[in-house]
Amino acid sequence: MSDTLTAILVIAGSYLLGSIPFGFVLPRVFRKEDIRTVGSGNVGATNVFRVYGRWLGVPVAILDVLKGFTPALVGLALGSDWLAIAAGSAAMIGHARPIWLKFSKGGKMVATAGGVSLALAPLAALLCVALWLVVFMLTKYASLASLAAAVALPIATFAFGASWPIVAFSSGAAIAVAILHRHNMGRLLAGNEPRFTRAPKPVTGRPVR
Repeated sequence: MSDTLTAILVIAGSYLLGSIPFGFVLPRVFRKEDIRTVGSGNVGATNVFRVYGRWLGVPVAILDVLKGFTPALVGLALGSDWLAIAAGSAAMIGHARPIWLKFSKGGKMVATAGGVSLALAPLAALLCVALWLVVFMLTKYASLASLAAAVALPIATFAFGASWPIVAFSSGAAIAVAILHRHNMGRLLAGNEPRFTRAPKPVTGRPVR
């Protein structure tokens, strides 16, 4: 098999893996509900955790991290930072626009981008995880914690001496996360972003973006 064909298969497989909407699948299987109709309507781990608690939220978060970590690790195993970046990016795109949900809005890439970064630059990624936890614990804003970690990622990868393609990927990932959180940023600036709390029960109706 040629290197080009191998790369194409890895990238395509990474997109399909990234497209698996675990935040949709687990609540559907265990609660018989569509996560898109409750809480914020987002299929990411934060909304699952908010609505259903840690017993579903933590597994979704871990699976979302793994579907970014695994493709990037495969790319590195094949000996190429570029293939690892392409595969990880494909998984992130799949997470944001999953084919299994007919390309409708998926998650906001934070956990999946974290998984890719953990494979490419583990020390930088762990530092950003620690930052996320500190900001979240101090403010209870998951969106602010995600934005802080995203901004810190390219700085941390550069500081830890990652290759320039990985630093460039980290910068692109930070921009993508910021774009997907643009509505959250508007609410943070306006002072009406909801803090993270467990919903006492699924809240139906029009979701908040």
